[in-house]
Amino acid sequence: MLRQQALAALMLDTVPAKVAAVLALDPAGPVAPGLRLVPSAPLPGRPPRPALVAPAEVPRRSLYTAEGRAALLHAIAHIEFNAIDLALDIVWRFPDLPEDFYRDWLRIAREEAQHFTLVDDHLRTLGYAYGDFAAHRGLWDMAEKTADDVLARLALVPRAMEARGLDVNRGIRDKLVQAGEVAAGPILDVILRDEIGHVAAGNRWYRHVCRERGLEPLAAEAELAARYGAPKVRGPFNLEARRAAGFDAAELAALVAR
Repeated sequence: MLRQQALAALMLDTVPAKVAAVLALDPAGPVAPGLRLVPSAPLPGRPPRPALVAPAEVPRRSLYTAEGRAALLHAIAHIEFNAIDLALDIVWRFPDLPEDFYRDWLRIAREEAQHFTLVDDHLRTLGYAYGDFAAHRGLWDMAEKTADDVLARLALVPRAMEARGLDVNRGIRDKLVQAGEVAAGPILDVILRDEIGHVAAGNRWYRHVCRERGLEPLAAEAELAARYGAPKVRGPFNLEARRAAGFDAAELAALVAR
């Protein structure tokens, strides 16, 4: 069953095994939405490297050094690796949702694995690999905070933290290219294209759960952000990408007004 397979992949603690397991998932397989699953190992399974530190302890490096460019690419790889875990986690953790919910997030897990592979393969051409630099746990910390409620997860991970990637992608891409990392440009373009679809799925399912619970989406999101201590989202915003990802006019106006 796909939800069981997603949990099994999430528990894997080596990079090649996790990526291979995710890419082998067939989103058309049986889902079993009603299953209550229990992990048999700590979540998520993690490789021994990279070392995880507080965000403020991640060293800043100049993009005009080879090490600095590799460090930034490593940070992107880390985000994509965490995104694999986030997509797998939402599949196994929350039962009794429509089958298409699980199929959407399994597709997203596969695309995140493809993104990770693109970045890590390129990092290796520079003489580095995933694990060579320290990283932080920001995305997974919010996943743990929202483990009790699928509505909170959808509001604060895809609609907030992952949507932030839509805002910053173009600036990071341009800085890398200007610093001489030309081959990174097309990789960031692929990631932006696919992430628009990932955030769109988050928007679609967030609204679905809001309708099921009789909630107004904007008001519910504000309440959830306060309850779970979500970081404030600050501009500048990529409004074009956010529109493409399904944010409506009222949501964008509220975002800009913050």
